[in-house]
Amino acid sequence: MAKEETIAFEGLVTELLPDARYRVQLDNGHSVVAYTSGKMKKNRIKTLAGDRVTVEMSPYDLDKARLVFRHKDERASSAPGGPARPNFRRR
Repeated sequence: MAKEETIAFEGLVTELLPDARYRVQLDNGHSVVAYTSGKMKKNRIKTLAGDRVTVEMSPYDLDKARLVFRHKDERASSAPGGPARPNFRRR
């Protein structure tokens, strides 16, 4: 099966599991176990419980998914000055 034949869903991360895996509740009500895609690992994108995400699934196994995108939190973008950053410098 080619890469372009995956199914994309949106959902909510409900639980963090070991080995960079997550339990995701999809918008249609199903719960799947998702792992972080390589580009998200490469760019060090952190995902926490409660984050909105997009997952890709193979039509052959609808219990496992690949987490491909973490949606920006609307609350953080509406705060004046943006999200707070710690005050330190790397040496």
